[in-house]
Amino acid sequence: VIHSLQFFDTASSGLSTFPEYVTVEMVDEVQVEYYDSNTQRLIPKQDWVDQANRDKDPDYLERDTENRKGNQQGFKANMGTLKQRFNQTGGAHIFQRMDGCEWDDEDGTTEGYHQFGYDGEDFISLDLKTLTWVAPVHQALTTKHKWEGLRGQNQYLKNYYAKECVDWLKKYLAYGKSTLQRTERPRVSLLQRSPSSPVVCHATGFYPNRVVVFWRRDGQELHEQVDPGEVLPNHDGTFQVSVDLDLTAVPQEDWGRYECVVQLKGIEDISTPLDPALIRTNR
Repeated sequence: VIHSLQFFDTASSGLSTFPEYVTVEMVDEVQVEYYDSNTQRLIPKQDWVDQANRDKDPDYLERDTENRKGNQQGFKANMGTLKQRFNQTGGAHIFQRMDGCEWDDEDGTTEGYHQFGYDGEDFISLDLKTLTWVAPVHQALTTKHKWEGLRGQNQYLKNYYAKECVDWLKKYLAYGKSTLQRTERPRVSLLQRSPSSPVVCHATGFYPNRVVVFWRRDGQELHEQVDPGEVLPNHDGTFQVSVDLDLTAVPQEDWGRYECVVQLKGIEDISTPLDPALIRTNR
């Protein structure tokens, strides 16, 4: 199984309903820490992460809060620079950093990444193998040349994602074992907005997020007629996913040949037949 420790920083301007700066830390897709520019406080979201940090440094919250405040100032300055580079004065703009590491608990391999985006497009990323910065847009070339001169910093980042980040990930996995290794069974519903709409197989409330949901006809997995959605988080730490089935060319007498299958490690497959009596609609 591949485990992950991820950090997401988001700076924004021109958005009155969203904080100017937000940072979130995730372990295996579970939110564990949160900070934003409105509260200016680092908030642990999981007791086991709080405990892991306190055991290393009882005053970690104060230190890490100051660290986030510093990042907030840096992101705000960078946002100003980017708006100049892109010749922007007003409007809503978003600058993001996504970084972290992954560890495969079977073969021990690790992977790190450190990348930035601006207004939903890739801006610049660090190639941790060559220690060069990849700039897909010309507005990032100045940054590329500047950052490639910071050899010590780039080497530090390489070492951090290969060692320190992975060590923290393993520590969190140990402290959070009972939460992260649990299995929660999905609840499965068939939904349809109107008679001409696709039938949606909706699975929710499951954990972990490694679920497989598909439609079968006569026992065979379908690849046509289906539109799989991505797995999304629920507010309570579980996940949900939907897979649409287009029935426009299928007469209702053939519906009995179809079923939705949900597979999650540790539980038996959940199979739901395409029965009109089971479909929840808006009618």
